[in-house]
Amino acid sequence: MRAVIQRVSSARVDIDGETAGSIGRGLLVLLGVGHDDGEEQAERLWSKISRLRVFEDADGKTNLSLADVAGDVLVVSQFTLYANCKKGNRPSFTEAGAPDEANRLYEWFADRARRDVSRVETGRFGAYMDVSLVNDGPFTLVLDTDNL
Repeated sequence: MRAVIQRVSSARVDIDGETAGSIGRGLLVLLGVGHDDGEEQAERLWSKISRLRVFEDADGKTNLSLADVAGDVLVVSQFTLYANCKKGNRPSFTEAGAPDEANRLYEWFADRARRDVSRVETGRFGAYMDVSLVNDGPFTLVLDTDNL
C-alpha cells in the first residue's frame, strides 16, 4: 500500500458538488492499494500513520501524534499512487489493485482507523472527487508498506 499523508488544519472531499467528508485538524490520507496488498499491509500502514509524531508540541517540535492532538482523519482512495511512468508519457496503472479488492481494503483501512480515531471521514471509492485542504506547514509524507 502507498499513502500520501498531509498534516492539515482542514480538509474536505466533494463528489458531484456535495461534501462527502470533511475534517478539521488532523491528517489527510491519500491511499493507494497495490495488487499484492492485503489486510496485513493495511494494518502495518495504519499502525505507522497513527503513531507518527508530526504535530507540534508547545516548543514547536514535531513530537505529538494524532492521538496526542485528538486529530481527525480523512481517507481518500488514490489508485494513481501506483502509476508507472517508466515508458512513454502516459502513466500505466497495472500495478494498482483490482477494483473490488482495492475497495475492500480501502474500507477496511478506514474502519481500522475508526477504532483509534473518533472522527474518520472518507471519499467514495472510484468516484471523481474534488479534494480541498489547508496543508499545515506544509507537512507531507509519502509511505509505502514495502519500505516500512
